[in-house]
Amino acid sequence: MKKWIYACLFAMLILPCHVHALEIADAAITRAIDERNPVDSLNTVEGPVDQLFCFTRVVGAQDDTWVTHVWYYEGREVARVRLAVSSSNWRTWSSKKILPQWEGQWQVHILDEQGKARLIVPFMLE
Repeated sequence: MKKWIYACLFAMLILPCHVHALEIADAAITRAIDERNPVDSLNTVEGPVDQLFCFTRVVGAQDDTWVTHVWYYEGREVARVRLAVSSSNWRTWSSKKILPQWEGQWQVHILDEQGKARLIVPFMLE
């Protein structure tokens, strides 16, 4: 019995450990979500627009976790939304109401559970 336990411990130390890292497989700024998918993917948004969405598809999560969308307008944070991730292939999104005077440079930073930026999605609102 002891030999079996030692063999198992030895194997755990020697064999490589595969850590499945959370990855952002897809991300898009879109005017709407239809059947859990973005209807378009925009780099430039022509106004007027009342609301935009940041769609994100996350892969590789092994346990329930979350991502955070941080919306920036002209370098200033204007919204922060924490979104649950509950499987290894998960689609989620946040939305932001847009005021008519908010033309210019936008970014959505997609952060992992530790607060590390996994992807930055820039777009221009004209």
